[in-house]
Amino acid sequence: MGLTPPLLEATAIVCGYGAADEILKGAVLTVAPGELVAIIGPNGAGKSTLLKAIAGLLRLKSGTITLDGKPIHPLDPRARAIAGIAFVPQEANIFPTMTVRENLEMGGFLEPKAAPARIEALLERFPMLAEKRRAAARTLSGGQRQVLAMAMALMVHPRLLLLDEPSAGLSPKAAEGLFDSIAAIHAEGTAIAMVEQNAQEALAIADTGVILVDGRTARVGPAAVLAADPETRRMFLGG
Repeated sequence: MGLTPPLLEATAIVCGYGAADEILKGAVLTVAPGELVAIIGPNGAGKSTLLKAIAGLLRLKSGTITLDGKPIHPLDPRARAIAGIAFVPQEANIFPTMTVRENLEMGGFLEPKAAPARIEALLERFPMLAEKRRAAARTLSGGQRQVLAMAMALMVHPRLLLLDEPSAGLSPKAAEGLFDSIAAIHAEGTAIAMVEQNAQEALAIADTGVILVDGRTARVGPAAVLAADPETRRMFLGG
């Protein structure tokens, strides 16, 4: 039996935010179907830039991105969403003045007819959102907002969920609850690539860890092995 081909393969990615600007200098990322990959590394390493490149928000200078072996780097962000990639940015990831339910409706923009049934399933899946379905999203706590942002992304039944710093700015207790939610989404079979400063917690729920340093993929391995590695612990895990 052959190995399962990767769901996503990003190879030799070079890109940045301007013509002379190269934040990624040949980064690579592979995500298998149903796998949770945690991307860690120092500030400025290009972690968030890599997710934006995969989502189609940045144009590549060079490199390739494939989904199921088919090139997607020529596609715009909407076409990548239709192909099955959902991106949850770190900030501005909800509509604050709309209700929780209206936010979920916005998340279902690709399949409006299927949206009502999908909303009901997600409200059942996240009881906190069900309780607050009529509340304005701006009234939610930081952790609740991130759960809503993820639920909006799940409205399109993504095959790959891209999470950019989901625990940023959250209290330790809220972050713990959020990581539980991410682990549960992963357990249901959704592949996830997650950029996270909270490296220890990210590796604790991930299958694979990827360390990005200065725009390059410095190390890839089983998350538990990286978490236990003395050098990784010294550099990224504070111990």
